Amino acid sequence: MTMQLRFLGAAGEVTGSCHLVEWDGRRVLLDCGLFQGAPESEARNHQSFPFDPASIDAVILSHAHLDHCGRLPALVREGFRGPIYAHAATRDLARILLMDAAELARRDAENAERWHHGDTAPLYGPRDVEHCLQRFHALAYGKRAEIAPGLTCRLQDAGHILGAAVIELWMEGGDLPLKLVFSGDLGGQQGFIMPPPVQVEDADLVLIESAYGDRRHRSPEATVAELGEIIAAASAEGGNILIPAFSVGRTQELIYLLARHYEEWNLRDWAIFLDSPMAIEATDMYARHAALLTADATAYARATGFGPLWLHRTPGTDDSIAINRVTGGAIVIAGSGMCTGGRILHHIRQRLPRRDTHVIFTGFQAAGTLGRRLVDGAREVRLWGEPVTVAAQVHTLGGLSAHADKEALCRWYAGFRGHPQVAVVHGEPQASASLALELRTRFGCPVTVPARGESLDLRQLARPPYHARERTA
Repeated sequence: MTMQLRFLGAAGEVTGSCHLVEWDGRRVLLDCGLFQGAPESEARNHQSFPFDPASIDAVILSHAHLDHCGRLPALVREGFRGPIYAHAATRDLARILLMDAAELARRDAENAERWHHGDTAPLYGPRDVEHCLQRFHALAYGKRAEIAPGLTCRLQDAGHILGAAVIELWMEGGDLPLKLVFSGDLGGQQGFIMPPPVQVEDADLVLIESAYGDRRHRSPEATVAELGEIIAAASAEGGNILIPAFSVGRTQELIYLLARHYEEWNLRDWAIFLDSPMAIEATDMYARHAALLTADATAYARATGFGPLWLHRTPGTDDSIAINRVTGGAIVIAGSGMCTGGRILHHIRQRLPRRDTHVIFTGFQAAGTLGRRLVDGAREVRLWGEPVTVAAQVHTLGGLSAHADKEALCRWYAGFRGHPQVAVVHGEPQASASLALELRTRFGCPVTVPARGESLDLRQLARPPYHARERTA
């Protein structure tokens, strides 16, 4: 009987999270995400799954970001008929993100057909998304649930975005009962609106993310000070600020910070735009699930609905275009966070050639994305086939990342009793290798950095099973 864990995405790379657990005749997926970034990476989304979707008993979803859930509609369309377990907030956010992804896929297909570029079929459509959403089963944090005979899971708050979860998976009935813990994406210890991740204490195997496994973030205090300084500099120049922001998580954190420092940063002098229909919907969802936030953010969300009066929401295309007529004093928060699509591209094309434009990146920029090229100092980029000069000032605020840095990842792992075996995933090679070395050096634990397509034999784990330790504790 096959007892293995197969790493099918977010292994040796950041996106495409997908890990297949095969245990005593059962098959469970941890995440089923989109590959994002360079064209060759995104082309993999159209390839067949490396397994029969109909053979999967269940999916456990860590959170709603597309690199974790974005291929679920295709999975269902190709024959998956089992349940998808996730937190209720993840289900609600997934509806927003997956519907948006379907619309973007339709537009990309139309453009490809217009320019005779490759496969013109969209990855999936709105009907596929609806069929997928019908398979969601909501799980509350901290509650154990049997998802298949011999397999029990529990979700714990990962502190990353609304509804994000650390997944605990107990596996019984095989040659050796085991417990696997998948970090999903972990938030830091000092998030502005999200609580810190819940510490799990027992595991035989830990899958840990490593997006920032090779660096440390600036402190929250230094990050807030830097953001205030950028706003002050832009104000003195009479310029504008563009913030490419992920619609879920980062946008709400930015709104909260602007509200908290509204007077201090003289924001009355600015016109602040939330220029993303998806971010507007997601912000409403943060208000609906306000109880999941920190105490201060919960109070703020309940008092304002995450919609302060000074925030100009621009859901319509005409409203978005009108922003370009503002010559100075505009702060524009728009998707996408890596500048891979969305309205931010139109603002960037208009304002990148201006020295008084400040572009603030607040999250990870995957290799191959426009955001990564700008962060790396490109002086010219291409948009819709045309060159655009980069004269704007580009800033990176690492302290606003929703991902834990190396030190926070190590602190979270340090909470496990007995220092269990680790598989480092969800990071670029350098970041994963750096975290793996730190874990080995600091804790003396067995660590592997799997490549995409590799497997780990669950019967060959070096340590005794969690259940044996639990019974003798």
